[in-house]
Amino acid sequence: MLLGRLTRLAQPLFRRSFHVSPKLNQAMGIDGNNILAESLKKQGIEYVFGIVGIPVIETSLAFQAAGIKYVGMRNEQAACYAAQAIGYLTGKPGVCLVVSGPGLLHCIGGMANAQVNCWPLIVIAGSCPEDHEGIGGFQEWLQVESSRLYCKYAFRPPSARLIPLHVEKAVRYASSGRPGVAYLDMPATLLMAEVDEDKVPLDYYATGPARLAHPDPELVEQAAELLSKADRPLIIVGKGAAYGKAEESLCKLVNVTKVPFLPTPMGKGVVPDNSEFCVSTARTQALLKADVILLLGARMNWMLHFGQTPRYAPDVKIIQVDITPEELHNSVKSEIAVHSDIKPFVDGLIQKLTEKKYSLQTSSTWWQALKEKQKKNTEFVEAQSNDKSVPLNYYAVFKTVQANIPQDSIIVSEGANTMDIGRGLLLNNKPRHRLDAGTFGTMGVGPGFAVAAAMWCRDYAPNKRVICVEGDSAFGFSGMEIETMFRYKLPVIIIIVNNNGIYSGFDKEMMKDIQSSGDIAQCTPPTALSTEVRYEKMMEMFGATGHLCRTVEEIETALKAAVAVTDRPSIINILINPQANRKPQTFNWLTESKL
Repeated sequence: MLLGRLTRLAQPLFRRSFHVSPKLNQAMGIDGNNILAESLKKQGIEYVFGIVGIPVIETSLAFQAAGIKYVGMRNEQAACYAAQAIGYLTGKPGVCLVVSGPGLLHCIGGMANAQVNCWPLIVIAGSCPEDHEGIGGFQEWLQVESSRLYCKYAFRPPSARLIPLHVEKAVRYASSGRPGVAYLDMPATLLMAEVDEDKVPLDYYATGPARLAHPDPELVEQAAELLSKADRPLIIVGKGAAYGKAEESLCKLVNVTKVPFLPTPMGKGVVPDNSEFCVSTARTQALLKADVILLLGARMNWMLHFGQTPRYAPDVKIIQVDITPEELHNSVKSEIAVHSDIKPFVDGLIQKLTEKKYSLQTSSTWWQALKEKQKKNTEFVEAQSNDKSVPLNYYAVFKTVQANIPQDSIIVSEGANTMDIGRGLLLNNKPRHRLDAGTFGTMGVGPGFAVAAAMWCRDYAPNKRVICVEGDSAFGFSGMEIETMFRYKLPVIIIIVNNNGIYSGFDKEMMKDIQSSGDIAQCTPPTALSTEVRYEKMMEMFGATGHLCRTVEEIETALKAAVAVTDRPSIINILINPQANRKPQTFNWLTESKL
């Protein structure tokens, strides 16, 4: 009833409303909007994020009428980020709905991010009426062609009757193999086209989830043999293991074999960060000295330094397991390359290693060397974390945050030092509980990811909280999604680690001196932002109050207050030392090319 009332109120914007079509009321005809909505619903789609306008307003209402949840965002990129994050969390593609031309183009960054991150996403954009194409139609653009670079599948259904076929195909492409992006182009004429309902295959087959790909048993045997004979074995747990829901098997593998493991940023939590076998605090040493590495659902890209020297031993042997055969041997030649889902491979490996009665002794030289390095690095972090002098450093901030947030919160994080340092101090003991800039290193993802995570929590884990940790620069990309959080009553706790800049900034007096020394555009450092910006005052736009913190005690008080709020977001703005930095690095953070 409410949806019908809202539709009638919006009718002046429409050429017609799907609720008032006599043919629909008589169940004789159905239009493109409803065909699209019903097709998505029948394929199991639950969530749509977007920004509406001509020609997709009726489309969004049709989605809601079909029982799909629609979340209206403030920026198309943020909507695209939210849709891909919900896809990662649920394993089913999220949908991003946008308008034609600029609306779709604003999504391109999000589409590329999902494609590179391997997250399932469907983007649906309206486009100008087909009879307006080529003569300067409103927001006319070559949308299918523009999207193709960033998608696994990009298509415009040739008729309303065939929409279900292409929806099924988009869902299948986005979900199967290495997940990614599918794009469907919906011109206004297609959305408004009406056909006889009995001629539309709304029940177009749903393939269901693809069966797990099982490994070649001979390769499992070879992997077990190589790993059991290693002097310095190491397991790397990637985001693919998290997406593949392999946590139970991987926890058993680590606990049975006692082999040290490293998680990639979004592989955190597949095996708990607080496991005694996690060696994240000795990451550099573990990568450099390992003689055999078991790579599970991770890519040897820049995040793992391409598997190359000087970050790895020149004679290291890699056992690579990946769902995508094209990824095998991508940057270095693996000793054993296995095309398989993670779970069946690990289950088979456990069986073979158990038969060999293999277990790495924690008193081994390898474990002792790692423990010594862990102890040394932990001492540095603890010294920094216990330094409560004002202005605070990153380590003191994150230690306080970790101690005062609900256990097993979903942590969203972005920013340069904010994200990198936070990975080590903000722990994850559950899989798929870390969302950050990922493989593509995209800034601006945080608020969109947080909206998606909060929607997921509301439906699947109502007592779980979302903590969105942002650098001040990163927050500036998508900060107005705070209004989205208020509108949908999402209790996201936004923590802004504010250092007045990108990587680092300057204090008030230094910035004043810099900007008075000449032309501001020439003198202001490119990495500098305004000093001590009061981001928490954005809460006042909605009749609420934010928190400004300079001390550990103020952070503790702010977090306790924010955790108590369950029907709206909170902002905690923490002012830190603008020149605070991470622990000195042994190597450059990015491995240089050998060319």
